[in-house]
Amino acid sequence: MGEVLELSQARVLRESLRKAGRTLVFTNGHFDLLHIGHLDYLEKASQLGDALFVGVNGDASTARLKGPGRPLVPAAERARLLAALVPVAAVIIFQEDTADNLLRALQPDIYVKGGDYADKPLPERSAVDAYGGRVELIEYLPQHSTTSVIEKICRLSQD
Repeated sequence: MGEVLELSQARVLRESLRKAGRTLVFTNGHFDLLHIGHLDYLEKASQLGDALFVGVNGDASTARLKGPGRPLVPAAERARLLAALVPVAAVIIFQEDTADNLLRALQPDIYVKGGDYADKPLPERSAVDAYGGRVELIEYLPQHSTTSVIEKICRLSQD
């Protein structure tokens, strides 16, 4: 089981992984309403290295990026749920709109994002390129997104 860490704690753990020659994989996102698509994505990401760190957008960042009414679940709860998943070694909550600062601080060997970034700019790519990391895109499970879960719940309330 992983842990929810402050950035300073994550940096110490990152350094111990580096010294041991272990590969750090990092991803980030909102992870609002955790579902099987998230788990599938995290399982695939964790298979790319020895430890998976997950950055979770804080509440204000999620509200800015996802719009009114979001997040549905507070960041501390989202982080705790993610840390309890087998593939996840550590979770760090961050307040910025991008994970650039986390990437610069942790310098993971592999930065993972969803396959939807194949057709659009990846905001963090320049940060990863600057320290020599590798970007990997992982396909999502079709028909499994937080937005689709929310839409389904809304349809239920209209019946």
